Amino acid sequence: MITKRIIPCLDVRNGRVVKGVNFEGLSDVSSPVELGKYYSDCGADELVFYDITASAEGRALFTDILTQVAKTIFIPLTVGGGINTLDDFDRVLKCGADKVSVNSGAIRNPGLITEAAQKYGDQCVVISADVKRVDGVFRVFAKGGRENTGMEAISWIKSCVDRGAGEVVLNSIDTDGVKGGFDLEMLKAVSDAVNVPVIASGGAGCIEDFVTLFHTLPKVDAGLAASIFHFGEVQIPDLKKVLRENNINVRL
Repeated sequence: MITKRIIPCLDVRNGRVVKGVNFEGLSDVSSPVELGKYYSDCGADELVFYDITASAEGRALFTDILTQVAKTIFIPLTVGGGINTLDDFDRVLKCGADKVSVNSGAIRNPGLITEAAQKYGDQCVVISADVKRVDGVFRVFAKGGRENTGMEAISWIKSCVDRGAGEVVLNSIDTDGVKGGFDLEMLKAVSDAVNVPVIASGGAGCIEDFVTLFHTLPKVDAGLAASIFHFGEVQIPDLKKVLRENNINVRL
């Protein structure tokens, strides 16, 4: 049985971890270096680091803080934000990232996925999709959820996997920060369409939401969350204990 992963997410702006609701109203949380070490020590399976305003501000990702985070953790690290070229992949991998997450950069240049997969391997390339319902259709958004691309999300994600993306992070803008549960309808559509690991992001409000996620959608490989971990509402050891009690395989 495949082990399900629990992944905290650090949304970083101006060198600080922040969190909002539906991708808006960001408030300061903590230092990414301190928070990353805390999660590494308390049983997280991986860590995601997003420089959330790099794309919107048209700049490169902050590498000094990223390097400090990578040095203090002992779990796989996925990094995204402002990834537009192979040089960007190279830069964050040299800072200590294990995987690179691309979103707006792939929307501008889908060939970037192919080039990166050929150079670094499929397992290194993560497609991160910010998706929202528009008139009942799943649409892809760019620039940190600020810009509707007009693209239908499922076909876009599938095309990214066909180009070489080895993992999908599905961020539901509709459920982000709302804490009402993961977007099971959207996640089912994506996990049925691709044959690579899918990470659920957006909506976790309590331990039961993870139990529901993995029981309802056994194809989903991991649950990602931010605020419930950052604010101590859910402790990762407690979460994993309950998952194990519900016959969901996790690394304790």
